[in-house]
Amino acid sequence: MSGGSPRPFVLVVEDEQALVELLRYNLEQAGFRVAVALDGEAALAAVRDELPDLVLLDWMLPLVSGIEVCRQLRRQAATANLPIIMLTARGEEGDRVRGLDAGADDYVAKPFSPAELVARIRAVLRRIRPALADATLTYGDLVMDLVSHRVTRGGQPVHLGPTEFRLLRHFMEHPGRVFSREQLLDAVWGRDVYVEARTVDVHIRRLRLALNVDDRPDLIRTVRAAGYALDATPG
Repeated sequence: MSGGSPRPFVLVVEDEQALVELLRYNLEQAGFRVAVALDGEAALAAVRDELPDLVLLDWMLPLVSGIEVCRQLRRQAATANLPIIMLTARGEEGDRVRGLDAGADDYVAKPFSPAELVARIRAVLRRIRPALADATLTYGDLVMDLVSHRVTRGGQPVHLGPTEFRLLRHFMEHPGRVFSREQLLDAVWGRDVYVEARTVDVHIRRLRLALNVDDRPDLIRTVRAAGYALDATPG
């Protein structure tokens, strides 16, 4: 985190000790202050003791489930807007929807990459607590400066139009996540603007051309019948 700003405080609610240590190490390395609760009751008590900036909440917990913890936090005025990311081994869409319906701001399915999780945490903080967030987004050798609106890849400038910049920002705030054309239209163009779904393909093509100069690996993955993702792994 940049000089002088307070370290964001993340409460990790997870009962699997090995995962707790992995999360603690990676979050502290990324500049966060970390506390741990091993079950749902301890999590609710910890939030009452010191309000975190974000809760990383496992779905399956002893005593009180993650979903119920999420619901209880959302019902109380002091924690109604507390950022919550759910960790879940459940990859089924119905379960993800239940988590989001209960009030989670995002979800990450296990197993996950620690780097992706840190990026997701920063994205949620940026949306909800902008003063705590970094002014730059990074993914691999790609760097986006949100203040100067500049993008570089491998240190070289990447020239993007305003729509491509917004599109790339959305991808970089949710690395690895697949978005349909309709979801991208809502997020980048806005719900009230009528734009053909195929317009997304045009801007994805322009974004690819700008990012993949000098035969660099393609960072935008096309998922047949599903959409697009920022994902460096070939698939």
